[in-house]
Amino acid sequence: WDVDVTEKGAAEAWAAGELMKAKGIAPDVAFTSVQTRAIKTLNLALEAMGRLWVPATKNWQLNERHYGGLTGLDKAETAAKHGDDQVKIWRRSFDIPPPPLDAGSPYDLSSDPRYAGIDIPASESLKDTINRVLPYWDSAIVPELQARKTVLISAHGNSLRALVKHLSGISDADISGLEIPTGQPIVYELDDNLNGGYYYLSER
Repeated sequence: WDVDVTEKGAAEAWAAGELMKAKGIAPDVAFTSVQTRAIKTLNLALEAMGRLWVPATKNWQLNERHYGGLTGLDKAETAAKHGDDQVKIWRRSFDIPPPPLDAGSPYDLSSDPRYAGIDIPASESLKDTINRVLPYWDSAIVPELQARKTVLISAHGNSLRALVKHLSGISDADISGLEIPTGQPIVYELDDNLNGGYYYLSER
């Protein structure tokens, strides 16, 4: 389900770009999902930095988690349909996916040209999301880091959660509760073995 960036989100993206520029963060390459809000967020941040020319790779493996049959429902509608307790399990559990998307749903991605030839799952748990993000991290992003490039990633709450879990060694039990704030650049400083810590740029 491809929602656009909000006005607030666009303002946050521009401010994040200005902050990165002010703090001397100069990305050499960028990665994002194939979802509109992440692409626009990346472009706004790069424009604010004066670095729209930076090569940017888009890949569906950085997409937000697929909420299956919950897609398009707000929290009240979801709770009315499935019950509060069940919704909490789906949203907060590590490895229990929501029910799959119904065939023929308006949110069905099978006819979306950006996913042509890709076997998109009908629903994902956080564990499923991690299992698609990390192979892409290893194959596409790690080589750029090993080449000592500064990498900028514009993605989504759960795809970024997957990367933070991996890089910071956060347990399965704790990762579901980790909040990824929007519009706040998180900076990882990594050594040659890709070990290191992170901080929020706004706090430095």
